[in-house]
Amino acid sequence: MRVGPAGRPTRVRTAMSPRPLSHVVLQAALVFLVAGLAGCGGASRGNGVAAKGPSEILASAKVLADTASSVHVSGSIVSGGSPLTFNLHLLASKGGRGTLSEDGFPFELVQIHGNAYIKGSSAFYRHIAGPAAAKLLQGRWLEARTTAGNLAPLASLTDLRQLLDTTLTEHGALVKGTPTTVAGRRAIPLLDTSQGGTLYVSMTGPPYPVELVKGGAGAGSIVFDHWNKPTSVTAPTGALDIDQLQPTT
Repeated sequence: MRVGPAGRPTRVRTAMSPRPLSHVVLQAALVFLVAGLAGCGGASRGNGVAAKGPSEILASAKVLADTASSVHVSGSIVSGGSPLTFNLHLLASKGGRGTLSEDGFPFELVQIHGNAYIKGSSAFYRHIAGPAAAKLLQGRWLEARTTAGNLAPLASLTDLRQLLDTTLTEHGALVKGTPTTVAGRRAIPLLDTSQGGTLYVSMTGPPYPVELVKGGAGAGSIVFDHWNKPTSVTAPTGALDIDQLQPTT
């Protein structure tokens, strides 16, 4: 399984234009996410899913995931030798919110109605834009459309439908493994024999995916839980349009 204006300043001039937001990191996160979906849900009774074939198990999980209203996803991987972590709450047909971090540079993320917003520490802003910009951007949210530009990759990370459709359809040959316990829940593993990775699907309650574990260069794990739990996504106020950041002439 392959992983995955009112009150706004019109222009800020800095000593240097901001570098694109760590495209390598964001793309690496997406690649890992599309490698397989993880989650959990349901009560404690056996659901009979383990008696099905691997394709049937995955199909059952996909039906549930496609109709989910929300989910929480968290994980940690190694990308290009750098640790990458993410903790996101996704809301169907609206967007998502949470945090991502690379090499100790965390930033907050909100994506709603086609706009992405990010806010990081001074160290984060120095990392992406240099020291002069960091002074001006400290404590500020940055905003950009997710259809194009620096923040476009975030749309795939925080769009629940897009993420689920990709993760549950792109995979190689599947083999059903031996039932085990994952995150305190009995689960049946589906091993992708051609692309690598193991997707665990809950054997109790609704058969939602439980966890993805991947080895190799992009080793790590990702967990989806709190399916259909109440959550909210709200756009930050006073965000600075990233397209208004221009170099000093």
